[in-house]
Amino acid sequence: MRAKTSEEPFRIGRSETGLGLFATDEIEKGTFIIEYLGPKISNAEVHRRRSTRYLFEVNSRWTIDGSPRWNTARYINHSCRPNAEAVVSRGRIRIKAIRRIKPGDEITYNYGKNYFDTFIRPIGCKCLACRTTRSKRITASGLRR
Repeated sequence: MRAKTSEEPFRIGRSETGLGLFATDEIEKGTFIIEYLGPKISNAEVHRRRSTRYLFEVNSRWTIDGSPRWNTARYINHSCRPNAEAVVSRGRIRIKAIRRIKPGDEITYNYGKNYFDTFIRPIGCKCLACRTTRSKRITASGLRR
């Protein structure tokens, strides 16, 4: 893991789903947070690999393999109600805030339908939004008895 520099408003820490990226400073809406980095591989190579979780498609020809641990952006977890988004431009993947993120908040973005259906749906989504919804349903069903 990289050491935090004064320019990075985040830290890697424990989350409900393993490791996550957490804000250490307030991050304003629209602010660039981090770039998703890794070797660029062809989409033909992607199809030869199986069940690789850190692949991020840039376009119809190229994908970023974000699996190296030095890619700090790989620690950003999925959320169905994210506070950041991935913006793909000129072969680069930049993560930016879509609303104000307070210190201590986990930085999240929506991984997209394909990833969700392949990796998350089979085990159940553990993002804060889904955990809260499940908790409300359980509480509501318990109150009716």
